[in-house]
Formats: sequence, C-alpha cells, structure tokens
Amino acid sequence: MAEPVRVLVTGAAGQIAYSLLYSIAKGDVFGKDQPLILVLLDITPMMTVLEGVVMELQDCALPLLREVIPTDKEEVAFKDLDVAILVGSMPRREGMERKDLLKANVKIFKSQGAALDKYAKKTVKVVVVGNPANTNCLIASKSAPSIPKENFSCLTRLDHNRAKSQIALKLGVAANDVKNVIIWGNHSSTQYPDVNHAKVNVKGKEVGVYEAIKDDSWLKGDFIVTVQQRGAAVIKARKLSSAMSAAKAICDHVRDIWFGTPAGEFISMGVISDGNSYGVPEDLLYSFPVVIKDKTWKFVEGLPINDFSREKMELTAKELTEEKETAVEFLSSA
Repeated sequence: MAEPVRVLVTGAAGQIAYSLLYSIAKGDVFGKDQPLILVLLDITPMMTVLEGVVMELQDCALPLLREVIPTDKEEVAFKDLDVAILVGSMPRREGMERKDLLKANVKIFKSQGAALDKYAKKTVKVVVVGNPANTNCLIASKSAPSIPKENFSCLTRLDHNRAKSQIALKLGVAANDVKNVIIWGNHSSTQYPDVNHAKVNVKGKEVGVYEAIKDDSWLKGDFIVTVQQRGAAVIKARKLSSAMSAAKAICDHVRDIWFGTPAGEFISMGVISDGNSYGVPEDLLYSFPVVIKDKTWKFVEGLPINDFSREKMELTAKELTEEKETAVEFLSSA
C-alpha cells in the first residue's frame, strides 16, 4: 500500500464539506488504492458539529481512510500537508459591503497562508474555494512566500462545469461530449464563460460549439448570463448556496491536479497570471485554460481572442485588480 496522502479540508463542518468529504474518503479524487489521512479544520464553536461529521466518516467504514483529525488549531491542521482545500471563509451577510467581506477574509487567509508556510510540506497543493476565492487565494499565496506561487489555485471548475452542462443541455448531448469551455477571470458575476474554442461531439463527429448551436445571440447573451448568475439562482431556489455541485467541482479540480488532464482537453482554474500570453496583468489570481501534467499546470497558449472576448476578459481583470488593491491595503494592517 502507498503512504497515506495527508489532506486538509477547512470549513469542515459546513455544507460543501459534508458533500466533499465522502467523495474524497471513498477514493474519487486520489484513486482507489491511495490511503488517506483527513484533517478537518473549523472554528471552535463548530467543534461539536465536527465531531458528528467524524462519527459519520467512521460509520462509512471506508477502506482508504486511515485517520480523521478534527481540530480548531492551525498548527495541527496545516502540519505536513500534501493537499489543502480551503473551503472555509467568512460568508457574505445581508447588508454587508464587499469591502467588509474582503477585510474579514484577508485576516483568515493571511493567517492560513502563514500556517501553510510554517507547517505544511513545500510541495503542498493549495486549492481555495471560500469566496472571494481568487483574492483569498492570492492573499494566502503572498502570506506563504516559501511555497511556490504555482502551487496555489482557486476553484472556477464549478463555473466551468456549469458552462459545459448548459451547452450539453442545449444540444441534448451528454456533458462529457462537450470539452474545452473556458472560464476567464474572477469567480464572480464578471467571469467570462467562453465557448469560442469549445468542441462538442455530435453523432460521433467533433464540431465547434458555435457551429453546433447555430445561435450566436444565445451564446453571447443568455448563455453567459446563466453561467455568471447560476450561483445566485441556486441560492434563490434552495435558500442555500451550491454544495453538491461545488463539492463535485472541487473533486474534479483536485483529481486533475493529481492525475493530469486528459489528452486534447483543457480545464479552467484560477492561477497566478505571471507569464501569460493573453495580456492579463501580472500578479493576479485569474482563471485561465490550463493543461496539467506531473502535478504541474501550464497555460493553454495561442488561442485567438476576438474583440468580444477581449472586452470581457479585461472587465473581469479590472475587477480583480481592484479587489487585489483593497485586499493588499488590509493585508498590511491585518
């Protein structure tokens, strides 16, 4: 048997984690023969709830799960990690300004970044889910100078999966018949879901999405808005934010980091923008199309960008630049 992989999930008593932990523990992410140690971090008032989650994980009687460690202490949580999935963040409360939300989260992710720096393996892969995910990820990375920037990513795979699924629904095909959709930019309503380079398998033949759908106004209008606003639509309907679909996207994201992307396919994730060829400013945590091999991602290069796309990509970059400036201001005082 392989050595156990040590995985941290934060916000472990929350609803995304409740869907996520079972999938990880049963081998959906790291493989069916990879033993695991799960470390579960949450805030002190959630410890009783977390004990219940631990009981349930035990009661699943999962062969790969070697140990479950619930804790409210960063020095325990971040020790010797192979993978950190940072789900926990300060949620936006009614009447809360985005600035207040940023300030509260800068404090959390500065502290967790410093803990990664101090206690985790230098090879640790860090995935930030808690919102505002891109900026939280940037702050964590800046607070962990001894861990390579490339090891930090944020989740835009949920948006990616939403885009893929909308195209599949429109064409009446299976979701895995659609590939190479792109989410550019921020995990917010300014994100740009781009299907200019996406392909769909229709009756055994691979065609471009624009060619297959033959409805440019839908692709440039309702499709984009539906993907951008999907999180809000789920909240409106369920009175709770996306959990099952978020957990599935996290599994997809981490599994692709671990095992690589399939040949001929790329996926979307928020990564450091340094060295990109798409004119996105440096030092932003921005969602790009990437391919992954040997646990290392690379930008997909050379995709032609039309004026419509360029404008949308610049708009979301502008929002991220503003968020970053606000966050960095708070960082010095946090």
